[in-house]
Amino acid sequence: MAMIEGLTHLGLGKVDDGRTLLPRVLPGEEVAVAQDGSVRIVTPSTDRVAAPCKHYKNCGGCAMQHATDAFVANWKLDIVKKAMAAQRLETVFRDVITSPARSRRRAKIAGKRTKSGAMLGFHAKGTNTLIATPECQLLTPALMDQFPMLEELVVLAASRKAEIALTVTETAVGLDIRVDTEKPLTPSLREELAVFAQSRAIARLVWVDEPVVTMQPPVQVFGKTSVVPPSGAFLQATKHGEMALLDAVEEITAKADRIVDLFAGAGTFTLPLAARAEVHAVEGEADMIAALDRGWREGRELKRVTSETRDLFRRPLEPDELKKFDAAVIDPPRAGAEAQIATLAESTIRTVAMVSCNPVTFARDAVTLEKAGFSLNWVQVVDQFRWSAHVEVVGSFARK
Repeated sequence: MAMIEGLTHLGLGKVDDGRTLLPRVLPGEEVAVAQDGSVRIVTPSTDRVAAPCKHYKNCGGCAMQHATDAFVANWKLDIVKKAMAAQRLETVFRDVITSPARSRRRAKIAGKRTKSGAMLGFHAKGTNTLIATPECQLLTPALMDQFPMLEELVVLAASRKAEIALTVTETAVGLDIRVDTEKPLTPSLREELAVFAQSRAIARLVWVDEPVVTMQPPVQVFGKTSVVPPSGAFLQATKHGEMALLDAVEEITAKADRIVDLFAGAGTFTLPLAARAEVHAVEGEADMIAALDRGWREGRELKRVTSETRDLFRRPLEPDELKKFDAAVIDPPRAGAEAQIATLAESTIRTVAMVSCNPVTFARDAVTLEKAGFSLNWVQVVDQFRWSAHVEVVGSFARK
């Protein structure tokens, strides 16, 4: 018998021997571990629930379906608090906002051909074993309804042995699909795929980096502005999560007339903020900046938006470039934005809204701002990667 003392940031249970880590257990549970590594729950936690997805035991897509929503929210909040405590940071933590089940609008799905057709789903945790997930509880109903069509696409796109990856995004006019495969795109296959896309109401189909067909522009709406992001471009996982992040960013920058949006992507924050303020958007990917600029030019009732393509890791905006802005929004990748945060700290900007998908780098960068005279007024935790170990954070920083 063993007792579970707590959970790691990945959701693995820490056994009282100080060495063993076990999946799908909860603190306070007494468990029996067999020689083959299987775990039997002897004394279950009051926070334990039946997993809502029939694929949970095999699929590696989720880690925490065996726990109540309240437990998962508190666990994710604790992950952020520990990251902050490690940097000796104190602030106010708002209640966690969690996206509902079946709200994931974008996913990278693995597929392979079988003797009878195709298999579509996700891999078992830590393996290359593909698990079919026809009743996934993460993806939106609109995405799940298209699984039969996606299986047909796998038959067309996959070789007989290799797996392929489909990056599938829900849009108002049909699916936006990117196919990553080793199979060459021949002229005859291109023609067959174009007919397939037209008959299945696919908005856009891209083969690796080569566009095959666009039946309708796969529009995403940021605020009230329509944008056609590049194929495979970053997009917040759920619309619910996107709105939660945007609400926090809008609250933080509410008094700003001139805002700089760093790591702006295709305009997730830039275009909604432009409804009331001038915004300068900076992003390293030229095709995303082009999509953002096109969306602004075709939008209505927006204030001036300027933009530039720039590698903010190698060439962060310098203090003299930042002096014309009242507030900054920064949403970097998991590595954080150490160089850009350093120049923000030296600038005259008085308000910073920092969005992060990594509490550790968020806390590291927050320390830099605090040492420069900023106060961290509050932190909002947003869980749009439901039942996973991922968590997002928004911090409100203001100069003292």
